[in-house]
Amino acid sequence: MSEHSHFPLWAGGSVVTVGMFDGVHLGHRDILRRVSERATAVGLPGILVTFRPHPLSVVNPAAAPMLLSPDSEQLDALVDSGPLHVVVLPFTAELAKYSAEAFVTQLLLDRYRMRELIIGYDHGLGRGRQGDASVLTEIGGRRGFKVDVVPPTLDPVGTPVSSSDIRASIAHGDLERAQRSLGRPYSFRGTVVPGEQRGRALGYPTLNIELGSDRKLLPPGGVYAVRARTPRGTFGGMMNMGPRPTFGEFDRTLEVHLFDASGDWYGDSVSIELIRRLRDTTRFEGVDALVAQLGRDAVDARLALTQA
Repeated sequence: MSEHSHFPLWAGGSVVTVGMFDGVHLGHRDILRRVSERATAVGLPGILVTFRPHPLSVVNPAAAPMLLSPDSEQLDALVDSGPLHVVVLPFTAELAKYSAEAFVTQLLLDRYRMRELIIGYDHGLGRGRQGDASVLTEIGGRRGFKVDVVPPTLDPVGTPVSSSDIRASIAHGDLERAQRSLGRPYSFRGTVVPGEQRGRALGYPTLNIELGSDRKLLPPGGVYAVRARTPRGTFGGMMNMGPRPTFGEFDRTLEVHLFDASGDWYGDSVSIELIRRLRDTTRFEGVDALVAQLGRDAVDARLALTQA
């Protein structure tokens, strides 16, 4: 990742794509694959130019969405996208005023020496997203760079894959549809922090997870089968996301019980993949009823993991 102007590596030119790429879904991966392949073919570096924060957070905060892959989660998702350089531009009120022509000229051409631009069919660049495919193609004709417009990637029912549709799927708890569009299970990253250690007393010790970003979109509360990727390996498990009504606690928590794992995990960074929603969060009449349900949840979660 770099923000250096006139970085020597791309002084001779580059192949560029631009966008938020929130979620790095299958449509994004098609664009990134084309950038990587084209960059290799012409012997130039491939560059992804993206933004922090989301542009709507600056131009219309009330409409800014919760994110599928905030901050480092996006960079994690980009690891297997080919030999690309990721440039993160701070999105400011000043940058929001750039016309499409100014953005292309002052940033993509002057700074990154762009020779080719590869964009999605629904791309919008510059003030008011005025720089659509036709506008950018016209600018490219005048400024001497090629524009390649990538058609949509369709889901199994023929709908174009998009970050907004995936957000809707996650918000409604449709993990299967989200996974089909992402090409992988939906996940979140966080840090293990101290908790009440109530799970340990129940026979189901948990990792209490603190999210890495307050802009991360989560599905509805409930109990989930999950897969945890940790510094010590990958483990199956089950997670309660939401309140603990049996104990009169109604703040949202993220508590993950790992199967066949033990130890002190405090301070570890973990990635939790959501495999299947098992049930709603429920208030039980007592601890014995809760423990019995946790036993059933563990059986259901293990089964879901074998089917994932």
